[in-house]
Amino acid sequence: MKKNTISNVSRYVQFVLFSALALLLTDAQARITRIDVQSVQPGAPGFEIINGIAYGEVDPSDKRNALITDIEFAPKTDDGQVEYSTEFRIQKPVGNGSAVMLYDAVNRGAPVSELILGPAIFGVPSVPEERGYISVWSGWQGDLKQDSALLNINVPVATDNGQTITGNVRTEYIVKTPASTLDLSSGEFSADKHLSYIPVNLDTTQATLTIRAKESDPGIAIAPADWAYADCSVIPFPGVADASKICLKDGFDSDYIYELIYEAKDPLVLGLGLAATRDFVSFLRHAEKDTYGNPNPIAGQTTAAMMHGTSQSGRFVRSFIDLGFNEDEQGMMVFEGANPHIAPGRIPINVRFGQPGRGYGQHEDHLFPAHESPFTWAPLYDSVAGQTVGLLDRCNATDTCPKIMWTVSSTEYWQGRASLHTTDAEGKHDVGLPGNVRMYLFSSTQHVAFPGLSASKPAQCQQLSNPNSYIPHLRALIVALEEWIVDNRQPPKNNIPTIREKTLTASAQNAIGFPNIPGMTYTGLLNELTLIDYGPDYDALNESGILQEPPFLVTGADYTVLVPKVDSDGNEVAGIKSPDLLAPLGTYTGWNLRDIGYAEGELCGLTGSHVPFAETEAERLSNGDSRPSLEARYGDHQGYVDAVQAAVDQLVADRLLLPSDAARYMQWAERSSVLQ
Repeated sequence: MKKNTISNVSRYVQFVLFSALALLLTDAQARITRIDVQSVQPGAPGFEIINGIAYGEVDPSDKRNALITDIEFAPKTDDGQVEYSTEFRIQKPVGNGSAVMLYDAVNRGAPVSELILGPAIFGVPSVPEERGYISVWSGWQGDLKQDSALLNINVPVATDNGQTITGNVRTEYIVKTPASTLDLSSGEFSADKHLSYIPVNLDTTQATLTIRAKESDPGIAIAPADWAYADCSVIPFPGVADASKICLKDGFDSDYIYELIYEAKDPLVLGLGLAATRDFVSFLRHAEKDTYGNPNPIAGQTTAAMMHGTSQSGRFVRSFIDLGFNEDEQGMMVFEGANPHIAPGRIPINVRFGQPGRGYGQHEDHLFPAHESPFTWAPLYDSVAGQTVGLLDRCNATDTCPKIMWTVSSTEYWQGRASLHTTDAEGKHDVGLPGNVRMYLFSSTQHVAFPGLSASKPAQCQQLSNPNSYIPHLRALIVALEEWIVDNRQPPKNNIPTIREKTLTASAQNAIGFPNIPGMTYTGLLNELTLIDYGPDYDALNESGILQEPPFLVTGADYTVLVPKVDSDGNEVAGIKSPDLLAPLGTYTGWNLRDIGYAEGELCGLTGSHVPFAETEAERLSNGDSRPSLEARYGDHQGYVDAVQAAVDQLVADRLLLPSDAARYMQWAERSSVLQ
């Protein structure tokens, strides 16, 4: 465990200042009204875990809360406050730590940082444990089912002076295996963790269910008599009536997209999750006790805080910053640093009948909110949306912007339109990043891949998944973010593809330079973006308000999406290259295509591809493969080990790989069967 990540003088000065501030705010910090610690138990070696529930209230009249959709329709206490409660978990050092808090925004209720930053992969302490961080998790997504494995937040239902609020809800179903019954809230990314918005009635003639093969195909209506709000898992169609489920007479087929639009009731005030996160972290950092006298379990122990989120929860981090929630109700900065990881776009948490578990894919969840301007961190004129805005506008106005590391895989360019965050809308010019933002592409990686694991072929994809992992580099960058906010040590320079360097380009094969690889189809398909109109009651600038369903595409209002250029092997030339890419064993991409029976030819979710090199030149020539064989590249096993050694040495020198992880790479290389 690291004992001194903050210099002694710096730590002492900050501790005194924050302790004094905590004393001043003990009585004023009323947003978290009660802390209920329910258990304290051993955690990782040298750590303990505190589980509990935080009860809070939000003042709807405060300007910092005014943006929360439907807060005016939430039930109020006698003094006009809106209440919520959120489950939390804290892992803190038993002895001295680093005084740094890492808040991990949970992904659909599940903690992620302990997985993606370490021990499940390496069998060693995670970065938070190695560095002695206080790790904090809390619920923020109010539409999750109650589950002991998830961290939930309880938020109120909005009503109009006691009258039920209704509105159209659109859901989408894509299955990997045939099914007769699905949760009404099911989706490619939302699975069965989410509560369903209950229909006003069970009359299927009052709703529309359609089927289509590809995302861009027009939907074909399914007769109301052929489906039901019901459970048919035991009793065949029409099954048992169930307002939270949908049953299809002939079953759901993996080759199609099914879309349901129905009138629902009782929207949740989901935007409270933003305020709850702000207020809970602010309480932990500055308060001594709650209004009932219960002590803050980590009072006075933190002097700096980082916010991390992965994928869906990374988009929560982006929205948190964009919508101004990094300023607490006392006007102070909540987090000094932030890492929205593999998280393009924002998240539709602050909308009526919001579905923050939805994605944004080329095939899946294509028309759900996620990618509305602003895209760039600094203000930029968006010629498609017709506005000049940036993600940091609010926090710049209040001097509460954190230092930001935005880390992405290649999939975020193909599926997440990541180029729009560093180019203009036409894809003609690069847009610079502000001084408090760093961006890194983990070159030739998929959305998530764990190190040391072999590629496998998902049933719905044409190719093997991409085993090239960025996780060791993410570990190193989290340390660099800590050093940036604590010691003001500058992090590694931006490392992304650009138009200027001709490493960011159109996806056409002749533009990107992708080779012809035997057994692999290249189409250049990516997740394009056209401006979407969600109706007059939707505030696209703030991704807030009320969605019109279905939305419609604005004809001619198209953005230009670009992707990273590749070399003659099909591997990307820009970005942070892992040892697996500097000493490659094949082609690694951020995209894959769907296979027969699964909407063939569409992009295959968040999965990349891997096509191994031939081992020998004879095998390569026999296959008609233009890519040099392993034999031609390395000669023998020791040549491969030497190439990995050179790669890890350079990465450690560049602060992009921790020495402990470099040693593990060498163990993998030495024990591998490459050219053995």
